[in-house]
Amino acid sequence: MNLEILDYAFMQRALLAAVLVGITAPAVGIYLVQRRQALLGDGIGHVAMTGVGLGFLLSWSPVWMATAVSVLGAVLMELIRWYGRTRGDIALAMLFYGGMAGGVMFINLAPGGSNANLTSYLFGSLSTVSEEDVTAICLLAAFVVLVTVGLRRQLFAVSQDEEFARVTGLPVRALNLLTAVTAAVTVTVAMRVVGLLLVSALMVVPVAAAQQLSRSFAATFAISVAIGISVSIGGTVTSYYQDVPPGATIVLLTIGAFVLLTVLATPLARRRARAAAAGAAQEGADPAECVIPPGRKPTGKVGV
Repeated sequence: MNLEILDYAFMQRALLAAVLVGITAPAVGIYLVQRRQALLGDGIGHVAMTGVGLGFLLSWSPVWMATAVSVLGAVLMELIRWYGRTRGDIALAMLFYGGMAGGVMFINLAPGGSNANLTSYLFGSLSTVSEEDVTAICLLAAFVVLVTVGLRRQLFAVSQDEEFARVTGLPVRALNLLTAVTAAVTVTVAMRVVGLLLVSALMVVPVAAAQQLSRSFAATFAISVAIGISVSIGGTVTSYYQDVPPGATIVLLTIGAFVLLTVLATPLARRRARAAAAGAAQEGADPAECVIPPGRKPTGKVGV
């Protein structure tokens, strides 16, 4: 990478934000994948649009306003899942459409506002990452890392089997709520780099790519974060030199990493399958002392 890119303050801010996004998105995504809630980030991303619109309307920080609205949306979704009769997919649809409509409405009601103001938040933008945005992203990313790493055992247990976690005494509802809130915070961390409409891909695809190489939670966590950091930096740098959208570039690189690791992991998976089959066949075979050597016929006598 040409180091002249670091001579520009906006690129320094963009690269720092990209690194933080690359860490936080897969760190939360691994729990969403385990819980089969891969689309939760998408729903929260649409809700965050309302927060961005309110930020413009009230002349407040769009990042902090989007954080507040996203957290509220995530909490409401969990409450509907617990107590409501409406199914989870209906609640998710409400988040999608209500969030999008609210964002468009508020941005147009804002003084001098238009849908064009939403573009950098929907798809990411390097030049619009301000010092205030970096400060907010750093604080929010620190919260995400503390939760996803500090409570990894508890969150993993709940993600794997809620009933078993409840029997062991874990506060399942509180941990579910914390996961949703952390996902909401992650969405607002990533929206300035990846964009609200594409952030879910960076939360899910690196985890899916890492699972091609490992079934261990710790290894999958580490590999997915490494992939997230790599594609975030790579996409940001490519966006600068090629003048292409950063969010789309990052997502395409992430999908490319998934395809590459899938191709590389296929022969390894086949070897593991053959080894497992051979081991199972060996376990089911007769003991060595009972096997008739080649060329010899059974005598009908049994030695003692």
